[in-house]
Amino acid sequence: MTANTLTATFTAIVTFTAISAVIALLLIFFARRFAVQEDPRLDLVEQTLPNSNCGACGFAGCRQFAEALLQHKTNPGQCSVSDEEQRRQVADILQVGIGTVNQLTARLACAGGNNVARFHAHYSGLATCEAAAQVNGGAKVCQWGCLGLGDCERVCDFDAIHMSPHSLPLVREDLCTGCGDCVDICPKDLFTIHPVEHRLWVACNNPVFGDELLSYCEVACTACGRCEKDAPDLITIQNNLPVIDYTKNHRNQAPIQRCPTGAILWIGADGRCEYGKQSVKVLRNSSLQPLNS
Repeated sequence: MTANTLTATFTAIVTFTAISAVIALLLIFFARRFAVQEDPRLDLVEQTLPNSNCGACGFAGCRQFAEALLQHKTNPGQCSVSDEEQRRQVADILQVGIGTVNQLTARLACAGGNNVARFHAHYSGLATCEAAAQVNGGAKVCQWGCLGLGDCERVCDFDAIHMSPHSLPLVREDLCTGCGDCVDICPKDLFTIHPVEHRLWVACNNPVFGDELLSYCEVACTACGRCEKDAPDLITIQNNLPVIDYTKNHRNQAPIQRCPTGAILWIGADGRCEYGKQSVKVLRNSSLQPLNS
């Protein structure tokens, strides 16, 4: 290697080192100049939260909720997963009030358990609603009904959903956080998230009109319109189903009294369903046989 080559190589190394050093110094300068000082309370609040990252508060996770708390965009009471002590601790850290707890719960728009709703045939395959729905919409005659294979129960991290003896999801609102996982997993879109105070409920999603559908689901809504007549300011029939305007006074059971099938009902604080005086009384405990059996 000649002297000129050595000189050129040395010069290149020195130049590269100098440029790297300048870049490093610039990075350090800008990092310090534009650094965002993180509130030391952020980690403390996040550690106090349950860290379930369920999204029930309206934010992507507990850290995002903690950031919103520090920015006064929400209040500790909006975390429905925290217990009262956790909410109080967060409020004390931030020196704010706890705020109101807007308790949410999942509601199911179907009452067609296997003791009142028929299937075309026995489904044999992967025991999930998602898989069953891929086979012609599922084996249930009602194409809008719950398939009863428990995807919602399995996805619930709070043990708030259990399958009834008739293969219908039952939601415990005292455990439900309103996270929406059951909403996302249900292939029939039967779950929605509501405030627990929404106790007047339509447990049907079948838009077919008339009594003919009672041949395959005894508790379906037939769009008879009696509930609308009894509560015209509260209920309207849309797409052959009652729609409740929850901005109106919905805290009474008058609309359920003349429903012949019990499709519109009242959900008590203990989770039990109450039906109107003229609603059919379902006493059958055994499953209905499939139509093609």
